[in-house]
Amino acid sequence: MSTQKIALMVIDVQKDVVANAVRTSTVTSNINSLISQARTSDTPVIWVQHSDDFLIKNTPGWDFVDELQPKAEDVRIYKTHPSSFEETDLSEQLKRLGITSLVITGAQTDMCINATSRAGVENGFEVTLVSDAHTTEDNPSAKAESIIEEKNRSFALVGKVLPTSEVFF
Repeated sequence: MSTQKIALMVIDVQKDVVANAVRTSTVTSNINSLISQARTSDTPVIWVQHSDDFLIKNTPGWDFVDELQPKAEDVRIYKTHPSSFEETDLSEQLKRLGITSLVITGAQTDMCINATSRAGVENGFEVTLVSDAHTTEDNPSAKAESIIEEKNRSFALVGKVLPTSEVFF
């Protein structure tokens, strides 16, 4: 029997964050599937919301996409940096819950997903990046699909990378 205690993280799937992202409907569908499975198995779901000068807290664009809705009992983390760990109470919440393993989904692949997944590993968590449950948009130097593929490929060197169909709680 495993002693791992897992949490599902849903990072920054906010209306303005994913407005120009690729495969958003597939990604949100995959995240919903994982949320449903997590709730069935009493796995904590941690929702992370970013805010900054362009993404103002409590505005319509700051809200999660309509397809994804937290429940009152879910953990909520509010951040202002790419890493969900930086200047938040995420570490304390994870410790309180006894979490040793993180399953990461959300947006933007090259910013907050990258920073949080790497910080998770650096903080001693077993981290699984769900390969088909994170998204981003094109940037001046790369297409979104290439950014996602590269993140999946490079993260496999330090953590697990699994498709939604292979993630179980």
